[in-house]
Amino acid sequence: MHLLSVLLIGIASNLDNLGISVSYGLRSTKIPIFSNLIIAFVSMLCAYFSIIAGKFISVFISMRIANFTGGLILICIGIKCIVTSILEENSTSDVKVDSNYSQVITHPDLADVNDDKIISLKESIFLGFALAINCLVMGLGAGITGISPVLTTFSIGVFSFISIWCGLKLGNKICGKNIGKYSNIVAGLLLIIIGVYEMIV
Repeated sequence: MHLLSVLLIGIASNLDNLGISVSYGLRSTKIPIFSNLIIAFVSMLCAYFSIIAGKFISVFISMRIANFTGGLILICIGIKCIVTSILEENSTSDVKVDSNYSQVITHPDLADVNDDKIISLKESIFLGFALAINCLVMGLGAGITGISPVLTTFSIGVFSFISIWCGLKLGNKICGKNIGKYSNIVAGLLLIIIGVYEMIV
């Protein structure tokens, strides 16, 4: 049981949450506690099923191959996060404004559909699935390496709630408009570290 990996995956999968919640704080948009809990629950749900799927796959391969494959997947996801962040930074193309999951990550104001500066229950479900996209692939790779589904899911849920709460508090105190960009790079580096760790331990 790799507790360090469990904690690092919980942190890495929620750095987008931190960046987006800081952005909400800068816009004076509120995320009530119940809405925050819903977002965490959606992330946990998606993570759990993807981890279970990964563990199912690992049944058909040896532990050594499972750890190597799962670690390699995490490393690839980490590299993709970093490359995507760099490409987005250098991109000058306009972004179409329509409410879909991928655009919420870079344009969090799209989740506040009625523009009332409060993320309602319905909006929190939409936002939760947008933020949980990263958890799906991460969970698959983590599951293949044999990481505990329950502990990892719990870690993701706890860090989801904490990161959003902290991000809102920080929003009015720091200049965080580009935090989303840096959070992807940090998340990518963490995933690469976790992947290497799982491959050699």
